Amino acid sequence: MAVYIRKDPLEIPPPSEKDWLKEDEEDFFLQDPDRKRDALPQPFRMVNKLVMLVFENAMEIIERREMFREVQKLKVQPTKCFPTAEFQVTGRANCLAVSGKYIFVGLSVGLAAFKVSDCKEVCAWDAVKMEICAIHASDLGNESHVLLAVDEMGLVWLFCFHKGGFLLVKILNEMEDISKRSTCEEVVLSPGGDYAGVLLQGNTKAWLEIYRLPKDSWLKETEKNPGAAAVLACRERRPTWTSTESPVSANQADAKLSLPVLLLKVKPPKPVTGSSFISPLDALKKVDDESMLGLGYNHLIKDSQWEQQEAIFRSTYREYLEAEGVRESKEEIPRHATFHFLLPSRILQVGPEMKVQPDVPAGIGVHWDGSHNLCLYLLNRPLKEKSDSDPKPDVVWPCAAPIACSAVSSCSRYLALACEDATITIWDKHLGYPLSVTAIVEERLIRSIHFLRSSAAVSDETPCPGTDSVCPIVQLLVLCTDSSFYLVKAPRGGKSSITLLADRPEDPNLAVSAVVPVLAFPSAALVFSWDGTVSLMNAATSQIVYCFGTPPSHAVASSWQPVFIVDGVNQCLLLRGDRQQNTDALAQSRASHSTIFLFDFNSYPLKEAFPKEPDLPLKSLQNLPWIERCNIFLHDRQQSRLGLREQLPEYWSRLQAQAAAMDKERQKVKGQKKL
Repeated sequence: MAVYIRKDPLEIPPPSEKDWLKEDEEDFFLQDPDRKRDALPQPFRMVNKLVMLVFENAMEIIERREMFREVQKLKVQPTKCFPTAEFQVTGRANCLAVSGKYIFVGLSVGLAAFKVSDCKEVCAWDAVKMEICAIHASDLGNESHVLLAVDEMGLVWLFCFHKGGFLLVKILNEMEDISKRSTCEEVVLSPGGDYAGVLLQGNTKAWLEIYRLPKDSWLKETEKNPGAAAVLACRERRPTWTSTESPVSANQADAKLSLPVLLLKVKPPKPVTGSSFISPLDALKKVDDESMLGLGYNHLIKDSQWEQQEAIFRSTYREYLEAEGVRESKEEIPRHATFHFLLPSRILQVGPEMKVQPDVPAGIGVHWDGSHNLCLYLLNRPLKEKSDSDPKPDVVWPCAAPIACSAVSSCSRYLALACEDATITIWDKHLGYPLSVTAIVEERLIRSIHFLRSSAAVSDETPCPGTDSVCPIVQLLVLCTDSSFYLVKAPRGGKSSITLLADRPEDPNLAVSAVVPVLAFPSAALVFSWDGTVSLMNAATSQIVYCFGTPPSHAVASSWQPVFIVDGVNQCLLLRGDRQQNTDALAQSRASHSTIFLFDFNSYPLKEAFPKEPDLPLKSLQNLPWIERCNIFLHDRQQSRLGLREQLPEYWSRLQAQAAAMDKERQKVKGQKKL
């Protein structure tokens, strides 16, 4: 009787003695040449083999790790940088934000503001004793800043910070009926503080709200009443509130600032269903009714046709679907989205009646989870349109696979899309065509993408939004889910390349928890690991040049989810650290206060580790005459066509090889049918 044994990674040997391998007999004789020990009977012999196999595998892992440690010791260790300043905050610091010369800290009991220069506390807001989980800030000028804070209940608090005081403007998603209250999933503040985007989620649906912030009115109103901020700051220090007076209403009454205006309410795309059109002419008439092309709604496929195709597919591949355990699943409406504010460009064309400023966002780009489309919406919409209606996107970019993540460069000229099939596309929004299309050959999922500063920069200053500066080489850092790094280089008019910077780490403690670019230096990025190390990597050489560490008495708080912020204006890193204590004392210490460490990049010799190429005579296209701008545009077009001409034979050969493979497969299927 045949015995079937399941395959196992431990390689369980067969129980019968006749199935012994000759190598096992020879090994047994060498281990006991005098035959002093009797051969173990079954099943003890199998157990002995399994134990020895586990022991050998463990020794291999130990030897491999020891070799890795020896190799790390031989490597040149990066220079360790210690903080230049530190300060303590009352309560647990959950998030950080920097705007101008102020540091804003979201605490377990409210908000606090500190100065960047001396790290001294300016004021605090703890009126409602709410824990702040996320915070975003932007400088409005004239010592005014706009803040968006999200508390533990998912409420979005809009503040105006003016001359050392918090002015509460409004709670954006406040509802009188608690059952109808929506929670905030993500909030984004546009550079300059002109717009704010809030992703909300209800019981059964999700949507995106875009607000226009009246910052010009705020500046005028705060100048008329300069003492309101100081009075409110004093009132916020009160430990309790009376039951008849709400802190929210009191703050709003004291502030008397203009309220934000709801511009858009973007809902997730509806599932594509069967068509009710009889002819293509009916579909074209629907397009004339402001129905956007690219979403897939205007088609001529009936529900019965889809059901028939689904039945044919399941009957053909029934055995494979049953083996994989695939069940029928209804298409669900996505509940999370990623969105970016975009400056004016060729892909966001507005009418001549709309006034466009080069440094003010003209639209937003939104892609929902599981969606193939990037939808672009204009922000300069007529006021006659209803804000609560479902607006149609002005531009739709369909992709071949669902979009996994996206990124926008600091100058807002370049937009990168990474799909679930590991395809990465970099778009030049000002010229309106893709600059690079690359893919990761290995089957890896992309976790996040980040634009890096090019080594050939115009100046040492960080590029400001709104400047139409042309980078000779666009660099994109790609982080995969297995903590491997790739660098995508897309030169203008040339062939793009993708390079593996770091493979998947063997030590789980070296897994990457967060990555953020440092625009103060070319090809620089900060890498946060699970073991608490903060490394500064030079992507051009794939080397770790510096490590930022806390004092020995402290450790990076929540190494798997660190609390930090990189300030590109003041060129510094702010990092939260907790004192290393036992479990009970550590929990009590975290509840009482947190320590924020400041690393000033100008205090370390970082410029020597990031050599810069000779500056190129690049100018902002916004300041050039039209003739020179047209010449630059035509030159870029010509260079891009030359690059495509060089790549055309390679693409054609790939197409021919694919066609030959498909033809061969078709002939093979025909031969099997004849048999």
